[in-house]
Amino acid sequence: MNFDFSDDQKFLKNEARKFLEAQCPTSRVRKVLDEDAKSFDEDLWKAVGEQGWLGAAIPEQYNGLGLGRLELCVIAEELGRAVAPIPFASTVYFLAEAVMLAGSEEQKAYLLPRIAAGEVIGAMAVSEGPGVTSASTLQATVEGGTLNGVKLPVTDGDIANVALVLAKENGKPGLFIADLTDASVTRDALKTLDPTRDAARLTFKDAPVRRLGEAGQGFELLEQINDRAAVLLAFEQCGGADRCLEMAKSYALERYAFGRVIGSYQAIKHKLADIYVKNELARSNAYYGAWALNTDAPELPVAASAARIAGSEAYWFASKENIQTHGGIGFTWEMDCHLHYRRSRQLSLVAGAPRVWKERLVSQLERRNAAA
Repeated sequence: MNFDFSDDQKFLKNEARKFLEAQCPTSRVRKVLDEDAKSFDEDLWKAVGEQGWLGAAIPEQYNGLGLGRLELCVIAEELGRAVAPIPFASTVYFLAEAVMLAGSEEQKAYLLPRIAAGEVIGAMAVSEGPGVTSASTLQATVEGGTLNGVKLPVTDGDIANVALVLAKENGKPGLFIADLTDASVTRDALKTLDPTRDAARLTFKDAPVRRLGEAGQGFELLEQINDRAAVLLAFEQCGGADRCLEMAKSYALERYAFGRVIGSYQAIKHKLADIYVKNELARSNAYYGAWALNTDAPELPVAASAARIAGSEAYWFASKENIQTHGGIGFTWEMDCHLHYRRSRQLSLVAGAPRVWKERLVSQLERRNAAA
């Protein structure tokens, strides 16, 4: 049994890396941080769309490339490595996957071609503030096809034009598609640790919406969407974690202290070894998740949870230790270490914090054991 990517997928990965090295150097990421403007690189978003990446997993009948989830995984890894300042995850991992999973034919025909063309930027509006949103705490409501409520924080909510919103309809939770360009929607930008992936407070006042999927399936669909997104996010985190290890190793082999490169000291060797171990563990879980996602295996909830937990831990640890390996200069604005630290914290909170996924993993394992 082959647990590796195919030659074609490896070729795609290499070409994606070359493209991003040319089109997305850290200077472009810093430009987004330095400028008080929209929190994403519009030119890079357009270029990525022209490469067909936005529609990689979208069927050809909806103007996508019709590839598969494995191809999307290798693209996600390279985007994470480059710390790309674009709303790829919100649009492709969440909105596109949700529409392909539960959208009507009309919704697919309308949204998927526009996503593939880069005309739609998506957002996932679930949270209503601190704490875990549940059926008992959900406040947003839909009556007569109009939505009222407040969602925060919403990743990429300040730049998105379409959002998936979790709300109650007739007392039952559902997912709804909302047009964020409508005058009934108010946006307030929120400050975050990673300004290259913005967040916003969205206020809906009699906003027209369309339900996605069947009535009352809100949380069930949300879990399925999050499982799919978790695997793709794990590959982004693997890409970022591997880049952190490369940066730390490179600096450790060129920085001298007391007449020796610091990489020759045991403290630095152990630090880099610990990063490597966590990265490999995260990659193993990400590959398991990719297999489950691509084959629609019943193990997907367990695999996605494991990939999400390991990926979040590995990227955070690698970004933190990368700063420490660089020493005092690693904390400065001039170094690129903070770009990965910012992104590691941002990615660890998308689709739920690691503690939420740990609880989900335990509950899934208990359920599987009980069934056995």
